[in-house]
Amino acid sequence: MTQQPFTRRGAIDLSALKRPAPAAPAGAPAAGGGAPAGAGAYTVQVSVESFQAVLEASMTAPVLLVLYSAARSPETAQYAADVAALAESYDGRFLAALVDVDTAPEIAQALQVQQIPQLLVVLDGRPVTQPLPGIIPGAELSALLNELGQQLTAQGVTGRHQPQAGAPATEAGEDDGPVTDPRFVPAEDALMAGDVDGAVAAYQKLVDAHPADHEAAARLAMVKVLQRTQDADLQAARAAAAAAPDDVDAQLLVADLDLVGGHVEDAFARLIGLVQRTADKERDRVRERLLEMFAAVGNDDPRVLKGRQGLASALF
Repeated sequence: MTQQPFTRRGAIDLSALKRPAPAAPAGAPAAGGGAPAGAGAYTVQVSVESFQAVLEASMTAPVLLVLYSAARSPETAQYAADVAALAESYDGRFLAALVDVDTAPEIAQALQVQQIPQLLVVLDGRPVTQPLPGIIPGAELSALLNELGQQLTAQGVTGRHQPQAGAPATEAGEDDGPVTDPRFVPAEDALMAGDVDGAVAAYQKLVDAHPADHEAAARLAMVKVLQRTQDADLQAARAAAAAAPDDVDAQLLVADLDLVGGHVEDAFARLIGLVQRTADKERDRVRERLLEMFAAVGNDDPRVLKGRQGLASALF
């Protein structure tokens, strides 16, 4: 399947949800039944009452809206469960929202659904792809979601859904402070223990498993900076860089130290200047390090936006 690029169509028309529901087909189950098995932390069964909340959730990260009929087409219910299981593997990058058109016909009417099963990708309350009818094979669906994730990351959409179920409950009044994303616990535990190499390995494993995970990639880039600078002598590094302004290794080390020390713009400026003075493989090394730094700081940071402009000017 060839994936179309994201477009911002109009918001979903919720007015249909206020109209009288059409008569359910003969043999359709009563409202509330037909939920496919396999619901998890990033899967919700959608009712008319909860549909608005699902659209609001799409303001944070994409929602995979799957319309099916458990009573009339059990294979479509299985497909909905398969989509949900795949969504779970992305750890919040997608939320699977499952709609049984027999128990919530108003939603199908609002979406003008003509065929089931149907998959819609919703972001910011709007469909961002053409409707995807029919049962998409697992491998093809996985490739589709990977491509969507990469497109979202390239557009700066990096949010994640919070788990919908299965989160450990806390006692009333208990305040444990900020909750750590469970994906990052092994790496953060390694950092707390002073094991920078272990943190790098943990983040690398996560990025290898989920290449479109922008947040994990940013954290990996930052701990790699810590890894490269953990044994560095700041004064000696600055002296070496000042004595050899075109020594790529010396300049890269000082840029890393500047980044760790919070001198973000200084680090970017140093490497942009180095890009202008180098060529071929050395220039590629500097450019790649600069891109890693951009990821570590965050693509939405105004200093990164300015740095990207500087890099483009230096290259072209």
